[in-house]
Amino acid sequence: MTPRILIVAGSDSGGGAGIQADIKTASMLGCHAMTAITAITAQNTLGVDAVHPVPTEMVLAQVDCVVRDIGVDAVKIGMIGSARTAAALAERLAEMPGLPIVFDPVMVATSGAALADEATVAAFERLMRVATVTTPNLPELKALSGMSILDKAAQRAAAQSLVARRHSAVLVKGGHAKGRQVTDRLFQPPREGAAPEVEWTDPRLDSEATHGTGCTLSTAIACELAKDWSLPEAIARARRFVRIAIQDAAGLGQGHGPMAQQAVRLDLNQSRWSPMLNHVTLPTRDLSASEHFWRLLGLRQIVRADDRYARFETEGGATLSLEAEEELPAPVVFLECGDLDLTVAYLKAQGLTFTQEPRDENWGWREARLVDPSGNIVCLYQAGEMRRFPPWRLADA
Repeated sequence: MTPRILIVAGSDSGGGAGIQADIKTASMLGCHAMTAITAITAQNTLGVDAVHPVPTEMVLAQVDCVVRDIGVDAVKIGMIGSARTAAALAERLAEMPGLPIVFDPVMVATSGAALADEATVAAFERLMRVATVTTPNLPELKALSGMSILDKAAQRAAAQSLVARRHSAVLVKGGHAKGRQVTDRLFQPPREGAAPEVEWTDPRLDSEATHGTGCTLSTAIACELAKDWSLPEAIARARRFVRIAIQDAAGLGQGHGPMAQQAVRLDLNQSRWSPMLNHVTLPTRDLSASEHFWRLLGLRQIVRADDRYARFETEGGATLSLEAEEELPAPVVFLECGDLDLTVAYLKAQGLTFTQEPRDENWGWREARLVDPSGNIVCLYQAGEMRRFPPWRLADA
């Protein structure tokens, strides 16, 4: 069944954040997006010109209407138009126990414009109590906790205080911190099998296409929770989605531009069990001649490594590699897995034999290999952004 995601958030006329980013994200992740719009904003990549809150009664009417008819598998909460709406929404969601709820406590737009007054921020406490996870950036963490966030220890103390007081998980987003690395940290309430703290670190992306990152991340987490991924798994997958959407952005607008959610097509397998075909590697005797051939067919070259390896990207997001024949005796079909180790364990239980067990390769992919009944090589793997956006991607690709 298609996961049903209820998104409670404001509208962004520029299409970069808010409901617009949320719908694009949910659609690309194979979910059905339903909306309860809390505010209408006039904004673009340079800033917010005007905000018009939607009355609380109308927000709740939207929620009740879609839940009554279509149902809901997860909820994402973004911009809230007023303190009254925040309190009323928290009361309504408390009537749906067990439903995954992701709360992005939106206070300030990427451009710096305020999107929540002090009374609304104070009312966020009620929403945090019903949320599965709250996703503040560093300024939002400071406002919600009322504590210093000057260093990593202070940030940890602030997040842990929120977890203890609100009894829900907190994902602290590190994009506002300085440095060439970005670290996000998940803090969870004590429960069996849950790590109290989980951390992810990746190189900072040098891009102005960051409008809507928080909206996109929180919606992606809600989508993945609706598919029964654990919270850490959902966050890891959502982070990959955000990073790919930033890297594929078209550079629209004069300020903080919109991301490219629509371009994340074959980069994240939707299923834990069903591998997804998105890459093929072919042997070549003459790399230059083969490169010319595939460029003539309209494929865009994204990697070139000496005279032994090249990678191309198609319009739909699938990739094709060429590898020197002495290193690759036959074509290899690549199937990306949502959970490689789980897939391999399942297939081995069905009697299949692997020629290579799952292992991390130095080009950033995790792979396992087997051979089909006709002798063709099949690679099950996980690559995420490394398939289309490795560090050695050609600069003009």
